[in-house]
Amino acid sequence: MSAATMIVEGVVKPDGTLEVPQKLDLPAGPVQVTIRSIAGPTQPERFWAMMESLWADLRTGHRAPRTREEIDAEIDALRIEAEEEMQSMERLQEEYRRAREQARSQEERPR
Repeated sequence: MSAATMIVEGVVKPDGTLEVPQKLDLPAGPVQVTIRSIAGPTQPERFWAMMESLWADLRTGHRAPRTREEIDAEIDALRIEAEEEMQSMERLQEEYRRAREQARSQEERPR
């Protein structure tokens, strides 16, 4: 008699018991069970419940979500700030380059 093999998915309950949702097409008798965790299903309802809670908190806290214009203005300000930082770094690099060149030229001068 050959051994029958079946692969089914089930759920381990919080109390540690295993639930197999479908009827097994195997003869009655002892079986060997191997358990391997699989990625659980996504829970979009949990995500949306969290988002609804956040939005409710914003509304009750008299804080309205930012408008598109406010977001765009903040992005523009960040871009300007980043550009100013880059220009400042470029100026510093140029100052250090000049200082190195000046130091080299002074070392090369006969005394």
